[in-house]
Amino acid sequence: MKETDLIVLTHDIAEHSLKTGDVGTIIHCYDDKVGFEIEFVTAEGKTIVVLTLTTKDIRAFDNMEILHAREVTPLAA
Repeated sequence: MKETDLIVLTHDIAEHSLKTGDVGTIIHCYDDKVGFEIEFVTAEGKTIVVLTLTTKDIRAFDNMEILHAREVTPLAA
């Protein structure tokens, strides 16, 4: 996986309203090839969160997969 690749989240991250299957973009790859900075955005391009995740948290996006839309519940401030 490399910068700008799409990834798929492999588990829910409730504290950020993320669900298994949500799609993010790699914005930075660490030298260890295990850690990544991942940005998750809304359809209009608003950043929901940028997280440091590992290969245990994400998988490569397969071009034969179909995207699915869902509304993100805003977290209380």
